[in-house]
Amino acid sequence: MRVLHFFKTYWPDTFGGVERTIHALAKGCRAHGIEADVLSLSPSPKPEPFEFDDHRVTQVKCDLDVASTGFSREAFGAFRRLAKEADVINYHFPWPFMDMVEMVVPHGKPVVVTYHSDIVKQKLLLKLYSPLMHRFLARADRIIATSPNYLASSPVLQRHRDKVQVVPLGLAEADYPAADSARTEHWRQRFPGGFFLFVGVLRYYKGIHILYEAAKRTQLPIVVIGGGGAEEEFRNRAAADGLSNLHFLGPLEDIDKTALFSLCRALVFPSHLRSEAFGLSLVEAAMAAKPMISCEIGTGTSYVNLNGETGITIAPADPQALASAMQVLWQDEALCARYGAAARLRYEAMFTANCMTAAYAQIYRDVAKSGKAGC
Repeated sequence: MRVLHFFKTYWPDTFGGVERTIHALAKGCRAHGIEADVLSLSPSPKPEPFEFDDHRVTQVKCDLDVASTGFSREAFGAFRRLAKEADVINYHFPWPFMDMVEMVVPHGKPVVVTYHSDIVKQKLLLKLYSPLMHRFLARADRIIATSPNYLASSPVLQRHRDKVQVVPLGLAEADYPAADSARTEHWRQRFPGGFFLFVGVLRYYKGIHILYEAAKRTQLPIVVIGGGGAEEEFRNRAAADGLSNLHFLGPLEDIDKTALFSLCRALVFPSHLRSEAFGLSLVEAAMAAKPMISCEIGTGTSYVNLNGETGITIAPADPQALASAMQVLWQDEALCARYGAAARLRYEAMFTANCMTAAYAQIYRDVAKSGKAGC
């Protein structure tokens, strides 16, 4: 069986949460006899398809990017060619251009839509896009929500509830290189005495401004891994305010991230908007047996991090609540150890790549057997 994954970005241009999920599916489903293609847009596409971790990646030129939506004239032809070879199409939502391609290019193949997030920020454009969105979702054979929390709280998913199945995101521990002792010691010497860790691209919904205020109130050490448009702004702001306990490291290699996870007291994850639909950094923390602090926003973040079991959940956009939770974990090492051990057990039971890929492989087989009733 062959599956075509279609999303606006992919490695090597970007490797965020959606891209990591596609990678895990493409790599992990091979054990189930399923080969994968990935089609994505790129500002500088490679002229020919290339291999990445035993799956084929095809890039086409991104001609225009408006409101985080990439458009490409080449995508229509490339999608038509790759869809002919595929047994199942796996779209990764949201990306309105993808909906257009599905409507314009007939392919007759079963469709799976991985529903990563509601559209939260572009509210005006959502009103214009909504008819196309619902038409697109109605044509899908299966829609996959990443947590029961998101399914329950998303009006869009509730409208298509009869075809929604929940499959949590998962990560493979083997994809994260173990840090050697020298690398770990380097970070231990740079941040002696422990620290809280934030991992993620510094986007508008990540709550970095909330973390900043909590850092001012607690004066506890916080290490921030990740780049993004807001990184320089907060670096300059911290320097101007003399906030020496907040350390912005920018993007780092996974081996450095592994070392920092092993040394941190806990992960702080202050995302305060529904654009944060799941939070793979939380899964990374659970994999590292670390407790978590996250916000209750009605999404998968509170599915990964169970309040009072694997960490602490707080009200969103509340710097004092975040500061108080940080103080609790900073002062109680035994509690951190208990939460971390429970997080690791939850990761092993629910959030491994093997769990995710086995569920997807069965879904691919099911929709392929049932045939395509749509286009």
